[in-house]
Formats: sequence, C-alpha cells, structure tokens
Amino acid sequence: LSPGAKMGFFTFIKVMMILFNLTIFLAGGTLLGIGIWVKVDGESFLDIFGAFSSKFLQIVNVSYLLIVIGAILLVIGFLGCYGAQKESKCLLMMFFSVMLIIFIAEVAAAVVALVFTGLAETLLTGLVTPLLKEKYGVDTTFTHIWNVTMTEVDCCGLNNYTDFINSHWYETHGSYPKQCFGVLPPLAHPHPCGCLLQGCFPQILEEIRTHAGVVGGVAAGIAALEIGAMAVSMYLYCRLDEK
Repeated sequence: LSPGAKMGFFTFIKVMMILFNLTIFLAGGTLLGIGIWVKVDGESFLDIFGAFSSKFLQIVNVSYLLIVIGAILLVIGFLGCYGAQKESKCLLMMFFSVMLIIFIAEVAAAVVALVFTGLAETLLTGLVTPLLKEKYGVDTTFTHIWNVTMTEVDCCGLNNYTDFINSHWYETHGSYPKQCFGVLPPLAHPHPCGCLLQGCFPQILEEIRTHAGVVGGVAAGIAALEIGAMAVSMYLYCRLDEK
C-alpha cells in the first residue's frame, strides 16, 4: 500500500476504535447507573423489569454485579477511546492488558464451569445458604429478590427446602416460604414431601443446558469482539512507532 493508503487505513481503524470504545463506555455508565438504582431501590426495579430479567441474575446480588461490570466497562471504554484519540501508546497497552486479563479470566471461568460444576455448586451453597438463613424475611430487598426468583423459576431455596431449616424465616413462621409449595397451600408444619419444589440451582442449570447453544453463541461472539479489540489496539500501538 502507498503511504497515503496506509495513513487512510490507520485513520479508519482509529475512528472505529474510538466509536467502539465510546459505545462500551456509555454501556458501562448505563449499567453502573442501573446498579446504583437497584442498590438504592431494588424492589421497584424488579417490579418493573422482573419478568424480563435474567433468572440467574436474580440469584446473586444484582446491584453489586451491575456496578462491578459497569465500572469495568467504563475503565475499558475510557482506555480504548481516549488512548486511540490521543494516540497514546501507554493507554493502548493498558487497554490491551486489561482486555487480555479479562479474556483469560473468562476462558478459565468457562473451563471451571464445565469441569467443576459440582465445585461451583459447593461454593454457591457455602455463600448463599447462610444468607438465606440470616437475611430471608429480614432484609426486604433480599427477600423480594428471592420471592421473585422462586416464583418465576418455580423453585425453593438454592438447593432445596432444607436451605430454610433453622433459618430466621422458619423460626419466626414455623413454615417454609409459600413459594416452596408451588400452587399448593403451605401446611402449618410441613414435612418433607413431594409438594415441596426443587431448589433453584438445579433448575437454573437445566435452563442453561436447554439454551446451551444460545449461551455458547453469545460467549463466542463476546470472545471474538475481545480478540478483535486486542488486535486493533496492537495495530494502532505498532503503527504509532512508524509514525
């Protein structure tokens, strides 16, 4: 290519890099704002978007997850956009490094999720079950999130109804949450029986397996974007030496 064509291609890639990362920056700001909204007033958020929100995201603390993801996207978007606009080798290298770390972490998480599903269940049980025992029926937002989850997923607790044994809710009401009985009315002192629903974690795993193709396609698309972004940042980084 002639020097003019090379410069034109460089300018095109630079503009695309700026626009791409500007989109990421705005998306991060949006997620950060939503995360703060959920943290401040989680009940109203779920009342509006509960029917459309991810079943998995309702299991974890949605607000902190959105805030963390939003903050990461803000950093990535800033580094990529400002680094390309200012033609800063330092910022471009930082952008590449952050993207590479995230990509490696995602690959590692995917491998762990595929190979160590039982380990993931154990970790979730160790983290979530104590919260169910302590906060369900005490923390309004936490209780509302789990009520929506158990109603929509048609499940009870993380593993099963035993998550509520010796919990604040059971000690106060002498029964499991009404969502644990599906369409059947709860008994005053229910015993383990077929009327109690399965746990939410097995139900969500089944949902993931059912939509494995879609999940895999989305994951592959995200990975391709990340690899493309890293390649573009390295191209700009190397071309700055020639300039």
